[in-house]
Amino acid sequence: MDKETKKRLGEIREAMKKYGFDKILGQTAKSKLRPGEDEEVHNLLLDDDIPVKLRLMLQDLGTTFIKLGQLLSTRPDVVGDKIADELANLQDDNPAISYEEIKAIVERELNGNIDELFKDFSHEHLATASIGQVHEATLITGEHVAIKIQKEGITDKIDLDIRIMKYVANKADKWNADLRKINLPGVMEEFDRSIHKEIDYNNEFMNMQRISLNFADNPNIHIPTTYPEYCTEKVLTMEFIAGAKLNEVYESTGDEYDKKFLAKSILDSYLQQLFIDGFFHGDPHPGNIMILEDNIVCYLDLGMMGVFDEEFKKNLSELMVLFVDQDIDGLINQLMYMDILDYDIDTRTLKRDLNDLFGRYFGVELNRFNGVLDELLKLMQEYGVILPNEFVTMARGLSMIEAIAQNLDPEIDVFASIKPVAKHIARERLDPKKYLKSKKSNFLLYQHMIHSLPKLLTRIIHKIDNEEFQVKLEVDITDKVSIIALISALIIGSSVVTFGPRVWDMPVISVIGYIIAIILSIKGIRKYVFK
Repeated sequence: MDKETKKRLGEIREAMKKYGFDKILGQTAKSKLRPGEDEEVHNLLLDDDIPVKLRLMLQDLGTTFIKLGQLLSTRPDVVGDKIADELANLQDDNPAISYEEIKAIVERELNGNIDELFKDFSHEHLATASIGQVHEATLITGEHVAIKIQKEGITDKIDLDIRIMKYVANKADKWNADLRKINLPGVMEEFDRSIHKEIDYNNEFMNMQRISLNFADNPNIHIPTTYPEYCTEKVLTMEFIAGAKLNEVYESTGDEYDKKFLAKSILDSYLQQLFIDGFFHGDPHPGNIMILEDNIVCYLDLGMMGVFDEEFKKNLSELMVLFVDQDIDGLINQLMYMDILDYDIDTRTLKRDLNDLFGRYFGVELNRFNGVLDELLKLMQEYGVILPNEFVTMARGLSMIEAIAQNLDPEIDVFASIKPVAKHIARERLDPKKYLKSKKSNFLLYQHMIHSLPKLLTRIIHKIDNEEFQVKLEVDITDKVSIIALISALIIGSSVVTFGPRVWDMPVISVIGYIIAIILSIKGIRKYVFK
């Protein structure tokens, strides 16, 4: 272990000791032999001051730990509501660095003299945080811009902290039963990916380009223009946005802003991001949305975006349709299909709890979430379900957007906006082009399966001859009758199948069924005839 790592590890240990977390993470196999220590650790975990202590400790430890806390504040399903709420108060403020330091970074990154690159560059910062600092400037070509500059050495500090965090997380997961439920190693992997995206300004640049294209045909949504020749991994140059903050719009009493229109525009744009584009703002709080002239909505701070692949987007859309319809059986089945719920879960109890949840929040008129998504996440937590990060990010983002929309227009009907999106998805699923594309993809898959079948059969037969093939069944096969019945069922079932791609003039499914029946027959003969 190098000197720098030892020093940083010492700082972390001191901070943990200061706030009492050394006892929690220090529960080892040896401590399990001392019941008194185990009880002390358990009592500490139940301490009402734990959320505050955790926030203060992360604050003391600096950038990487603050960012980790901010991530955990979005995962109440992992850390619980109290800790998540407290960590939402983490401040990412840091002392500003001097203009001379900023100048050196900009000139190195953009490979030129700052006076030649810019007509004007403000010596005073607009904003500062632990990772970067923002300055106002004017390009040589006259464009008014805001420039985000990453502070020197931040990447090395983050990498060092993450190595230590992963070490501590693995130790805690190994020795602490309470913390094992949180899956700290998994959280750390997620955080590692997240923070490295955030500190790579090329990532934010690409995000802005992509979402700008998604809203190219919508004159009511604006994404700041970026200037590629002035962008690098550590410098991001974008259009300077002069608009009103949402709090100003909330408080306005004149006719300068059409609040109802803005509420609908913000809600619809976010639903498009979620269910149509599958590419959405990961943190759409009021500070990241500004209102420009003519009631144009501008999204800011696009470093962290959620991404759904086509399959997840389709499944999520279907889930939302079931949610709107309050179809609890369908909702449970869809969550199982998406591998969010295990098939062996107690569905009767879950159905009862979901009925209670819908009854409390929706009542007679279904027109808004009113925190129901947060309650759904809590319910999943009670059932020990660790939800996919993108699912939680979506739920949190949608709740934020709903709150913004309701502040602008208390009468807005959220589900009335969701229904057209659901209809669009339904129409898209029935689109013959989509169907043909799917059929083509399946045809190629089946073709590959058919070409691979002779080779697969040869390998299986070879393994059977060499007694290397083993079949494990989760059924109780205790006698000859059971094996005969299973083989018979496979043969009969395979014989009646008539659909699907064909090989040797037989359906592929039938061929596979016959193969399994043959394998079981060989195993049975060897067991009962030649034993």
